[in-house]
Amino acid sequence: MNLPYTIIIQWSSEDQCYLVHLPEFPTQKYHTHGDTYEEALKNAQEVIEMLIEEYQEDGKPLPSAKSLEQLINVA
Repeated sequence: MNLPYTIIIQWSSEDQCYLVHLPEFPTQKYHTHGDTYEEALKNAQEVIEMLIEEYQEDGKPLPSAKSLEQLINVA
């Protein structure tokens, strides 16, 4: 599945794993991580798929994908 959403993966020294943030889903109840970058990315893609399914089941519109410029201006 081609997912047009942003996935931010950052190493956490405190947690000793890669943490995942999904900026287009600010009220996400899902968050994830991985012991490796690849695992974090795979987990993030699975969470996005679950969020999309949840939005569709609830009849909520999907969030718009943001450009890099939009993401930088929000930060």
